[in-house]
Amino acid sequence: MLTRLEVDGFKNLVDTKIDFGAFTCIAGENGTGKSNVFDAIRFLSLLADRSLLDAAQEVRGVHGERTGDPRDLFWNGYAALNPRVRFAAEMIVPSEVEDDFGRPTTPTITFLRYELSLGYQAPRGSEKIGRLTLLEESLQHINLGDAPRRIPFPHNVNRFRKTVLKGHRSGKAFISTTIEDNQPVIRIHQDGGSRGQPKPSAAYRAPATVVSTVTSADDPTILTARREMQSWRRLALEPSALRTSDRYVDPRAMDANGRHLPATLFRVALGDESTDPEGVYARVSGRLSDLAGVRVRSLRVQEDDTRELLTIQLREASGLELPARSLSEGTLRFLALCVLLEDPTVTGLICMEEPENGIHPANLEAMVRLVEDLAVDPTDAPGVDNPFRQVIINTHSPGIVQLARPDDLLFADTAIRAAPDGSNAHTLRLRPMAETWRAKQPNEMPVTKLDILPYLTTPPGVQISLESA
Repeated sequence: MLTRLEVDGFKNLVDTKIDFGAFTCIAGENGTGKSNVFDAIRFLSLLADRSLLDAAQEVRGVHGERTGDPRDLFWNGYAALNPRVRFAAEMIVPSEVEDDFGRPTTPTITFLRYELSLGYQAPRGSEKIGRLTLLEESLQHINLGDAPRRIPFPHNVNRFRKTVLKGHRSGKAFISTTIEDNQPVIRIHQDGGSRGQPKPSAAYRAPATVVSTVTSADDPTILTARREMQSWRRLALEPSALRTSDRYVDPRAMDANGRHLPATLFRVALGDESTDPEGVYARVSGRLSDLAGVRVRSLRVQEDDTRELLTIQLREASGLELPARSLSEGTLRFLALCVLLEDPTVTGLICMEEPENGIHPANLEAMVRLVEDLAVDPTDAPGVDNPFRQVIINTHSPGIVQLARPDDLLFADTAIRAAPDGSNAHTLRLRPMAETWRAKQPNEMPVTKLDILPYLTTPPGVQISLESA
């Protein structure tokens, strides 16, 4: 669970500090840079799994497309002489993970702060583009005694906080950086504290972060932090992927684009001996029926042994049977989220852009309640019936803003800052609603209903009356 994100120098995120709860809705007009928050989270997740170069090429450039030039990631990257970006992520990590060899391991402590600084090296010799350089990396524990201050969102202390925060650590960080001969040197410190010598490595020529290189249970806390960051995903559900049937040999976990939806529902429904398949199908079809205009009596995964295919079949109230691929794009996306809601193996952080796309305004409330329900309930202990999931969405829909709880809202606009070359540039600004838990944090600039009234008001002249239609 990502409880706090700090970003400085990434795209239009400058000195950005965001506290997250179980569910967060970032709302604002198009062009403010809301998606850059998702890009920063995605970039950190990629850096826990891939090289610096590969991670940079997977993130959208300043114009929305993927490019190979790392300067696209930096604020004012093409004008700055020495661009630099800094990240910090405070997270609650799982209490047990498996290493790359399938061995279970337990972290020393489950409340951690990860910091990372990257620079840019201009191309040399035959190189055509520059590269990212690792300037600083650290992984530190957060004392559990500081939890009341570091986890400010409303939650139950005994059932939630004391369940997810475990362990103890004193002394050195798990990863630290020192400067030797004017160059950064990164060291891994063993979980045992003083036992064993720290493992140093030169950072300047490193092709990847230290976290991404830890694959075994020898460094359990670093590995657990890596697993947590790897679980941060960005859902981009594509209708073509959602409409695809699955072969019997296909993976039974849904991709970020929605592929393998039938296989996922089939796995969840069959589950183990204690799972009631009909109950799973009934809950999914019942939730799908929350949408106005969708008259689903039942659904199930059809097994075609001849072609060895799995397909989701629906039965309408009229008795007509049809495949789920015949549903509208918005309804298909809603169905995919209904299936995720039933899957206890889906944990970690889910980012989703504009969940209202393709949804009729009459169904906005059903969509908002669904994405809220996907997130863990922080008033209860996480478990099979309350998966440890976190959800962040962004939107420009006034309808979503009106339906979301004030505690969950962050309003996005832009502020003007002076760039290093003296020019002015627009940067993202996120502000909480007044009298909510975020508004109590230092240096916040909360908004009121009066502030956001222009955003929630339909522009004059767009109303259509029956007389003028």
